[in-house]
Amino acid sequence: MAFRKNGKTTDLGKDPIGKLLLKLALPAIVAQLINMLYNIVDRIYIGHIKDTGALALTGIGLCLPMILLVMAFSALMGMGGAPKAAIYMGKGDLESARKTLGSCVVMLTGMAVVLTVVFLGFGRQLLYLFGASENTIFYSWSYLKIYVCGSIFVMISLGLNSFITAQGFSFTGMGTILIGAAANIILDPIFIFGFHMGVSGAALATIISQAISAIWVLCFLRGSKTRLRIEKKYLQLQREYVLPILALGVSPFVMQSTESLINISFNTSLYKYGGDIAVSSITILSSVMQMIFLPLSGLTQGAQPIISFNYGAGNDDRVKKAFRLLFCSSFGFATIAWSIVMIFPGFFVQVFNNDSQELYQIASWAMRFFFGGAFAMGAQIACQQTFLALGQAKVSLFFACFRKLILMIPLIFLLPLFFQNKLMAVFLAEAVSDLIAATATTITFLILFPRILKMKR
Repeated sequence: MAFRKNGKTTDLGKDPIGKLLLKLALPAIVAQLINMLYNIVDRIYIGHIKDTGALALTGIGLCLPMILLVMAFSALMGMGGAPKAAIYMGKGDLESARKTLGSCVVMLTGMAVVLTVVFLGFGRQLLYLFGASENTIFYSWSYLKIYVCGSIFVMISLGLNSFITAQGFSFTGMGTILIGAAANIILDPIFIFGFHMGVSGAALATIISQAISAIWVLCFLRGSKTRLRIEKKYLQLQREYVLPILALGVSPFVMQSTESLINISFNTSLYKYGGDIAVSSITILSSVMQMIFLPLSGLTQGAQPIISFNYGAGNDDRVKKAFRLLFCSSFGFATIAWSIVMIFPGFFVQVFNNDSQELYQIASWAMRFFFGGAFAMGAQIACQQTFLALGQAKVSLFFACFRKLILMIPLIFLLPLFFQNKLMAVFLAEAVSDLIAATATTITFLILFPRILKMKR
């Protein structure tokens, strides 16, 4: 298969693997880095609020489960609907593709309304359930009550952007993230420090930025360049379109929603053994994990079409070569990133807060336990995503759930029973899960990979 990119023809079946991977992965990595800035810039600014930065950072961390749930429902509709629309377009059935888009618009809007009502009605109680204290509830609720009012913008921009990239407009799709991230970076200091709004200002900056992204997406999908166009006559729910969307979207929904469960588990356990400052530290650690390993997601996104196309074409040698290059690149990057974090943990803590000495000491100390097995994640991500590229979605989903649901969440609660230092044991759950999951995934892949290549395609 050949396609044109920036005026040049790319052939997935013939071009050098290394050149292909670089060409396809680079835009995806850039998009992930921009997305990373979008997700963590609030935490960086909030952590540097004088005197109250540490507690405010804890408050934002307590909101993450609900923010992740909003993103999970966006993925359910967006990542479920966009591939289905692309399949219809490939068959020449533009009518069904537009009906699929229309169904997603209705579902995204409806779910945004439901989540807004639920979180406004019960959000404060949920925050206490997730580990909020009297010291942090002000910050977490101040952020959440504003953020959820803009959940419609979040879900539209995230969910419908998939329909832009599914048509091959990758740079337009990247622009959705870029314009929102740029707005957020500019507006955050204005509202937080200029208008002295603190965490409320951070939330307001976020939803304004998401609103700008949503307008960008809607304007494109109503414009002349797109084949998938939002039209009033297609804004309806039909069983024949809704069910396939949900079936395809369940995997990314599970992946996103389980992150919410992990966040809740860490917050409640850390508050039990270390109080507010420990909850603040996990906000920093998870942000650093996101900073380092999001580029790996971009790398696998670049490798997936190469592996998938050549697998379908029966070019097993190119499949093997592409996987080897992906594995070595992912493992090498993860190992380098792990080494830097283990040597300079304090530097990463100060990116988010340099005011609280107590937070600096706990987070720097905890980082080496939390990231202890992070070097192995490069191997797991490479194998897990290659399973997906080879059409083995169930196997890929199993190993994602294996690490999160079967290993990490139980270990967060079980390990403190076996260690005198309870706080250290909670942080250690991440490293133990990473090592076991990476080992199991890699061994399983090495066993199944030759069999998969022999399967009828």
